[in-house]
Amino acid sequence: MNYLNFRNRFIEFGAFSTYQVNAVFPNFSPNNLTRWQKEGLIVKLRQGFYAFQESILQPNFAFFLSNFIYKPSYVSLHTALAFYGIIPEAVTQITAVSSLKTADFQNNVAQFSYKKIKSDLFFGYEQKALGNRTISIATPEKAILDLLYLYPFYNTESEIENLRFDEDFVQNELNIGKLALYLDRFNNKKLAKRVEIFTDLYEI
Repeated sequence: MNYLNFRNRFIEFGAFSTYQVNAVFPNFSPNNLTRWQKEGLIVKLRQGFYAFQESILQPNFAFFLSNFIYKPSYVSLHTALAFYGIIPEAVTQITAVSSLKTADFQNNVAQFSYKKIKSDLFFGYEQKALGNRTISIATPEKAILDLLYLYPFYNTESEIENLRFDEDFVQNELNIGKLALYLDRFNNKKLAKRVEIFTDLYEI
């Protein structure tokens, strides 16, 4: 298989799976992928998933890869909150939630972490355009609820305060109605208590 022909066929996607490759090239040999990896042309993301070396340099491409290599999932938790500027934490890994089992993948692009959430709680995310790609990412309100739900140790004022939420955003831009609506769908008293601590802390 000629790499240039292969690249021309898949480069617009930035990343690809072996399933996609075999659908287009039924006689494709996996030895090509091994060779192109060694030549630094492609990067292995996880078993059966790869990205072009030139694509991973694009801004926020790791967010797209987070969606791509583990479906269904959406970016949430610390990564989404940092993306919106709600918390100042530097992103050391891409955090997401999924209705599949909890999983982690480490590769040359980033560390990808997925927390399992029940299927009926898999909501509150939107499609956001980043450059020429679209990613699934939690709304700020759902990212906060996902965080307080999946990390129950955030159950005191001091623990929540340590997250260093941007007070201006919380008090002026956070959609409290949407937060309350989403919270009702969780139907979880312990989460409701943690949210109450959060809202009392920031007087919202």
